[in-house]
Amino acid sequence: MNIKPLGDRVVIKNVELEETTRSGIVLPGSAKEKPQMAEVVAVGPGGNVDGKDIVMSLEVGQKVIYSKYAGTEVKLDKEEYIIVRQSDVLAIIE
Repeated sequence: MNIKPLGDRVVIKNVELEETTRSGIVLPGSAKEKPQMAEVVAVGPGGNVDGKDIVMSLEVGQKVIYSKYAGTEVKLDKEEYIIVRQSDVLAIIE
């Protein structure tokens, strides 16, 4: 199954980063704060959204930082995705 976002929406998937303390202890995912770095999986077409012309500036495969409490979490084929508006993406990581 594929997710095809509408309007100015973007589908992202969290990037899991392994975190180690100063003493060398590796923290599991459950002990960490929710990551804000993700990879773009799908991008909507943009166009006229809420009376404004939106040009999509994100591309599939880019790594991004998004707003902490943004988006809607969905689970599809045992994978977790987040659907956010392009305006909720704060930066592109190069």
